Amino acid sequence: MITKKTMSRAMLCALLGIAVVGCAATRTQQAPGEVIDDSVITARVKSALVDDPTTKAGQIDVQTRRGTVQLNGFVDSSASKARAAELAGRVRGVRSVDNNLLVRDTKTTVGETIDDSVLTGKVKAALIGDPVTKARQISVETLRGVVQLSGFVDSAAERDQATKVAQAVTGVREVRNDLAIKQDR
Repeated sequence: MITKKTMSRAMLCALLGIAVVGCAATRTQQAPGEVIDDSVITARVKSALVDDPTTKAGQIDVQTRRGTVQLNGFVDSSASKARAAELAGRVRGVRSVDNNLLVRDTKTTVGETIDDSVLTGKVKAALIGDPVTKARQISVETLRGVVQLSGFVDSAAERDQATKVAQAVTGVREVRNDLAIKQDR
């Protein structure tokens, strides 16, 4: 015969089991502690970039997943690109650095900057409207019609679809897909 006390214990054990499983990391989702750790690493990398007189932190997008730091965007020189990777690699907790920074060949005009901003908005809107891509996981940067996609996505299918979606936007000359697929540790 099952008593109320036995039933209560069984329910408590089941709830604890669900709570533990709910907090565990999976291939595509991080445990709460990992998200916080990655946020701290991202903040430290951004701070290191801001503090360095040779890098222009405003040109660099930083994303972190499970200790892997992605540097994305367009910088003025190969020296800036190398320096940003060096600084990121020195930050405590960084396991690896994916340096996806692209070097600009020359300065852009105001008109080109506005055109690139409009194009970035159109690509973001297209990614939001696509049922396969999770736009919140994808960063979009544009320079002279060259679109860079970066971030961490769940699958190769999502990565490939993001490229197709961006290429379909009028005005996109080229797509540089630097999206990484989320992996187990």
